[in-house]
Amino acid sequence: MDTVENIFAQARQMGAQPVSFEIFPPKGELSMESARTIAQELAKLDPAFISVTYSAGGSGNKQATAEIAAMIQDDHDVPAVAHLTCAGASQQSISTAVADMKDRGIRNVLALRGDLPEGYEPGDFLYAKDLIPVLADAGFCVGAAAYPEGHIDCDSLRLNVEHLRQKQDAGASFLVTQLFFDNDCFYRFREGAEAAGITVPITAGIMPFMSKAQIQRMVFMCGASLPSPIIKLLARYEDDPASLRQAGIEYACRQLTDLQAHGVDGLHVYTMNNPEIARAASCALKVALVS
Repeated sequence: MDTVENIFAQARQMGAQPVSFEIFPPKGELSMESARTIAQELAKLDPAFISVTYSAGGSGNKQATAEIAAMIQDDHDVPAVAHLTCAGASQQSISTAVADMKDRGIRNVLALRGDLPEGYEPGDFLYAKDLIPVLADAGFCVGAAAYPEGHIDCDSLRLNVEHLRQKQDAGASFLVTQLFFDNDCFYRFREGAEAAGITVPITAGIMPFMSKAQIQRMVFMCGASLPSPIIKLLARYEDDPASLRQAGIEYACRQLTDLQAHGVDGLHVYTMNNPEIARAASCALKVALVS
């Protein structure tokens, strides 16, 4: 199975932009049968890779990440990226996770600190940058998270980019951004990253808003800003959830095609386990390429 680093290198040679999707095992509720169905639909769209989140919400569903990632590769011949968080983790628990992923044939890992659980006690890894060299030394192609508007815990955009450079220097070979709703924020971030000497590919992560409650949750969790077009859509469709959901998908598709036109390294769609979102994004990107 190919590495994400190679996927980006080959795409650059061809002047292409890899499009990838994300699937998550939410709080232990996503059965393998459901995951197989979702993965099958996503695989039909020929993504460059599919990432699998790690124990979303602190659910303890950690084993499912490697299991689903391996299923995606084995059943659908699509490279998978398994997320791995290190908040509160010990050297032993990380070693166990590494051995499990290697046994399953997983080659790509996204190294994350992860959300700090209630009653959190520091483990052997404080930040993702501390986990990255362990994974790189184990032979994985390692990715890391990037924050176009800064991490929720970091007020300084300058420090935010410095931390990103530290992840690259630690061995990260690609970056995936947190969601954002204003592409201009990403373009400014990209300029700052380039000025700071960040040379690894940065794939832009986009998540459509599906409801007012969801977008409020994302804003508070991620610190993403809301541009005026979204605020107007929220006001227009406040009493029409179905229309708001469709408007959210269409807005995300416009973001993606604009990013594509501005030559981003790659495009990552947070599908929320909804193949409809992935299909809409793929269609919009293909139409934009030929128009």
